[in-house]
Amino acid sequence: MSSVLFEVVTPERTVLSQQVQMVSVLTGGGELGILPRHAPLAATVKPCVVRVKLEEGEDYVHVSGGFLEVLPDRVTILAKAAETAEDIDVERAQRAKERAEQRLAQRTEDIDVRRAEAALMRALHRLEVVERSDRAGRLLARRRNS
Repeated sequence: MSSVLFEVVTPERTVLSQQVQMVSVLTGGGELGILPRHAPLAATVKPCVVRVKLEEGEDYVHVSGGFLEVLPDRVTILAKAAETAEDIDVERAQRAKERAEQRLAQRTEDIDVRRAEAALMRALHRLEVVERSDRAGRLLARRRNS
């Protein structure tokens, strides 16, 4: 099956640069599945779990939002922040989830509800990436390390 270069880039580093068979990402217009030789497009990316289909199976990447550029031979996500399962500290993500849930449960006037909801979603996405990547065998980590 054909593949396309998929890159996830943040201001600090290139998180991923890999040949993949498909990318599924949540954009401002909804979920988008991208295959090799896709028509060029640009879109905003919402905070989400990006599904990456590889020859051996699939794996996942957390992105905190950003921009998507699709060319026939390359798919690039420019993200504010992004992490593969290897990059995520599970205990830290679990603590962030609990803090956000506590803030939302309090609902006092000094709590920024939108910020707490965003923190909760970020923590949930990060934990989901680890869980789903573990079930899939962390294919991106194996490819990166080989």
